[in-house]
This record gives sequence, C-alpha cells and structure tokens, in this order.
Amino acid sequence: MNTLEKNLAYYLTLPYTIEVIQDRDDTGQVTWFGRVTELPGCITEADNFAELEMMIQDAKQSWLEIALADGRAIPEPRLEEDYSGRFVVRVPKSLHKQLVISAQKEGVSLNMLVNVALARGLA
Repeated sequence: MNTLEKNLAYYLTLPYTIEVIQDRDDTGQVTWFGRVTELPGCITEADNFAELEMMIQDAKQSWLEIALADGRAIPEPRLEEDYSGRFVVRVPKSLHKQLVISAQKEGVSLNMLVNVALARGLA
C-alpha cells in the first residue's frame, strides 16, 4: 500500500507497541500511564487499569488524525520478521577476555552468557 492510500483505518489496524507503567505517589494513589512507543508523544494516563485501554486507543487515534491532517510521516511498527536475532557488538579486548573467562567458569557458551546478561539488564 503506498503512502497516499494509507488512511486512519489502515493505521488503526497496525500492531503498535503499547507500554504501560504504574505509578504510585507518596499517598498511595495509583496512576496508570500508557504510551504508543512508535508514535512520539502519544501518551495518556488513567486512574485505573480498566480505563487505560480505552484511553490509549483514544490517544492513538487522536495522534494519528493530527499527523494525517498535518501531512506528517507516520511511523509503522516493525514486524517480528524484521528482526534476525543477530547483531554485532564490538567490545574492548579486556572485556572480551572477562566474558570468555566467565562463560568458561559457568560452563556455558559466550553467546549464552551474553544472552543472559542482556536479558537481566532489560528486566
């Protein structure tokens, strides 16, 4: 589908990434925040989780409507097949050595050690 054929209905069907964060203030009051990660500034908040989904969908639709009216480029979500599961990271020789030694001590491959370390870092 070319850019001219893409309308609000098209963008609303795309699987955008939704990030949800719960915040509790000093009094214990909970606020839920939601954002569409691919759409810069597309965020909303709600007093409870149940209403957050509706608020996110409303924020996304409003963001898209304004972007279309202004003629701005609209980012689309990347699909799973866009990711190969491979990337190259260059590290100092000293770090490489430490990683290899750690992997040997743990009895795992360097790849496995780095996978676990990355996953822990994201958690």
